[in-house]
Amino acid sequence: MPVLPAVFLLLALAPAALQRKDKELELTSGRAQPKEEACYDVQRYDLAVRVDPAERRITGRVEMTARWTAASDDFVLDLDDRLEVRSVELRASDAKDTAFAPASFQHHRGEIRIMRAGRDLAIGSDFAVRVEYGGKPREAPNPPWDGGFVWSKTASGAPWIATANQMQGADLWWPVKDQPDDEPASMSIRVTVPRPLVVASNGRLEEVLEDHDCTADEPGGAKSRGWRTYAWRVSTPINAYGVALNIAPYETITREYESVAGDTFPVTYWVLPENVDKGKVLFEDILAQMRQLENLYGPYPFRADKYGVAETPHLGMEHQSIIAYGNQYHGNPWGEDYGFDMLHLHEFAHEWWANLVTCANWNDFWIHEGFASYTQALYAERVKGTPAYFSEMAAMRGGIQNRAAVAPREKRSTAEMYFGDRDGSPGGDIYYKGAWILHSLRWLLGDEQFFPVLRRMAYPDPAGEKLTDGSACRFATTDELRSIAEQHTGLDLGWFFELYLRQPELPTLESSVKGDELEIAWKTPGNRPFPMPVEVRVGSELRRVECPGGRGTLFVGRGAKVAVDPRDWVLRTKE
Repeated sequence: MPVLPAVFLLLALAPAALQRKDKELELTSGRAQPKEEACYDVQRYDLAVRVDPAERRITGRVEMTARWTAASDDFVLDLDDRLEVRSVELRASDAKDTAFAPASFQHHRGEIRIMRAGRDLAIGSDFAVRVEYGGKPREAPNPPWDGGFVWSKTASGAPWIATANQMQGADLWWPVKDQPDDEPASMSIRVTVPRPLVVASNGRLEEVLEDHDCTADEPGGAKSRGWRTYAWRVSTPINAYGVALNIAPYETITREYESVAGDTFPVTYWVLPENVDKGKVLFEDILAQMRQLENLYGPYPFRADKYGVAETPHLGMEHQSIIAYGNQYHGNPWGEDYGFDMLHLHEFAHEWWANLVTCANWNDFWIHEGFASYTQALYAERVKGTPAYFSEMAAMRGGIQNRAAVAPREKRSTAEMYFGDRDGSPGGDIYYKGAWILHSLRWLLGDEQFFPVLRRMAYPDPAGEKLTDGSACRFATTDELRSIAEQHTGLDLGWFFELYLRQPELPTLESSVKGDELEIAWKTPGNRPFPMPVEVRVGSELRRVECPGGRGTLFVGRGAKVAVDPRDWVLRTKE
C-alpha cells in the first residue's frame, strides 16, 4: 500500500466509506478460510479479460489449475457478487487432452461454489476449472485504500483505467482464491482494449494482437475490429492482489539495467503522453533507487520479467513488476523533500517486502508496510546523510497510535489489520510502528549485524540471490525474522519481539543522576523483561549503556551535562 503521511494518517485511513460497519466492509482479503477453499493448492492462473471503457464493463475468463490436497465435496473460488458467473467447467485431470465438462455451481455472497466436484478428485491429483464471467465491477470509492476499478480520463480526454484492490481483494474483478498464502507459480494475463489504448500489466509482454477479442478462440467467437489484445506472462509466483491492469494511451521510457547479480533486465515507465518530460526525470530517480535497494536487500527479485512502473489515476500500489505511480511528480508532498520521489520508493520497496517476501497471513502485514516505510529512512540516509535518516524517523514517530498488537498471533483479514476504526486493529502502526521497531532493532544489534539480518530476511540463502525462476519467493512470518536475527547474532531476542510486536504498550525509560552516576531503568507493561541498551550523551561524547535486567549505570562525573537516548533510537513512551 502507498505510504501514509503521519499528519493525515487518520483521515487517510478512515474516509466515510470505511467508517461504516456495513456489508461493504465484508469485502476484505484473507477472510476466514472455509475448508472448501483450503482443500486445494493453486498452481497457475490463465486470465483473459476484455475491458470496455465506454460501458465500464468487463468480460472475462479464468482458468485455474490446482492440486487437490484434502477431501471435500465442493470447492470454492472468490468473486464479488457485482459480477455475473456465466458458466463453470471442470477438468478432473491434468491431461491437456482431457475435455472440460460443465459443472454445477452457485454464486452467492462472494463465493463461487462448484458443487460435488471433489467427489471425483483424488488427493494429490491436479485439476482445472474454467470460469466465464462479466459485468460492471466495483468502482473504487477511495483508491487505493478502498478499492476496485478506477475509471478516469487523461488531460486529453482519453480513458485512463487502473485496478487497485489490496484491501478488498483481487476477487473484486476476477475469480480467484483470495488468500495471501496461496500464490500461483506462474500466470498469463491477456487484456483486450479498444485501440489506441495500451495495457501495462505484470510480467513480460509476449505479444500484441491487433483486431482481436479475448473470446475469439472460443466456439462461436469472432474477431473484433478496432480492439487489440496485450498478452502478458508472469514467470514467477505472484500474490493475487498484485495482479493489475493499467490502461491508457501510454508512451514508454525504457532501458536495460544491469543488476548487482550481473544479469540485465528491462526497466520501463509507462507514462501519459503529456508527462513524458517529467517522466524522463522520474526515470533517472527510479534507476538510482534500484541501485540503492539492490545494495541494501539483494538483487531485484523479478529480473526474469521486468521492472515496470505505470502512471495511474490513484496514488500508488505495489503491484508486482508493474508498480502503480500516481504521485504527480511531487517528490514527498507530506514532509521534507530529500530530492527523490518518496511515493515511488515506498512502492518499489514492496518488490522485496510484499512480493518477494510475502506475509503468510495478514496478521504479519507489518512485514510489508513496516519494512517499506523503514526503507524510506534508510534511503534518505544513503543519499542525504544521517540527519535525513533521523528526520524521517522523527516524522514517522508522530503517527504511532499503539492501538493494538502490530503482529497478533491469530490470523486476521486486511480490514482487521489495517482500518483504525476497528477494535483490535493496529491501523497505521503496521507502517510507522513497524518502521520504528526496525529502527530500534538496528540500535540493539548495531549496523554490522543489523544490515546482514535485513538481507537474509530478503534472501535467507545467499544462493537465492542468483535465482530468477521465482524459487526465491516465499511466505514469511514475524517469528522467521526473529529466528534469522537470533541465528545471525547468537542472541535471544524473544523479549524484543514479545514486547514490541505481540502487544501494544511501549516501555518507559526512567533515569536520574545520583552523585556522579547516571541510573537508568526500564518499566514495561506486565513487567516484561527488556534488557535494551541506551545511548547516553555525556558532554559531547556518545556512549552505549548496557541494561541487563532492564537496569544500567554509567559514571558521568558531578555536574556533567547528560542526555539519555538523545537521538531517539529506542521506541518508548514519550514524556
